[in-house]
Amino acid sequence: MITPILLTVAFAYVLGSLPFGYWVAKRKGVNILEVGSKNPGATNVKRVLGKGPGNVVFALDVCKGIFATITPLIVFPIVLGDSARSGTFLYDLGGVAGVVGAVLGHSFSCFLGFRGGKGVATAAGGLLMLMPLPCLVAAVAWVVTFFASRFVSLASIVAAAIIAITPWFLSFGMTLNVMATLLGLLVIVRHHANISRLMAGTEHRWDRK
Repeated sequence: MITPILLTVAFAYVLGSLPFGYWVAKRKGVNILEVGSKNPGATNVKRVLGKGPGNVVFALDVCKGIFATITPLIVFPIVLGDSARSGTFLYDLGGVAGVVGAVLGHSFSCFLGFRGGKGVATAAGGLLMLMPLPCLVAAVAWVVTFFASRFVSLASIVAAAIIAITPWFLSFGMTLNVMATLLGLLVIVRHHANISRLMAGTEHRWDRK
């Protein structure tokens, strides 16, 4: 079963690497890697180009996580037959390989010289398929934190921390729990510059329009 897992990670990495933020901005005549926070994620696209393009990028990045995660859950039973029908294999290994590969691809895209976004939207899409309740809790926390502070970065960090912690209080199993914790920590680490700006009081705050 090692080969299917490795193939899943490779497939998910390439899928996650698709730089939708960069491409959407490029169609508007903007190199998103050179403006704003120079990040190809949905938040920077929205800040530079407006709500429409930003929401499109966010939806596409979420879909990357969803498709990377559900693909092995659909394909493995067809290709491998009875040997892949174990729930533990499908959800704890196949799904994890998909979401991890997609987040790594989004964060370190091979199409952008291994640059990329923070991985929030892509991780949310994948984790929604594997552990919807923690994702719902994290989503509510994101909304509350954002509207209370108007900081997207702070809301994302709080949501990532909840994803990292919440599964340990539910019955998902060790593999999913460890995966959620590592992904949550990765998202937080990817926000290191934002954390510095938050502490310095220079982080970008969204207005209330």
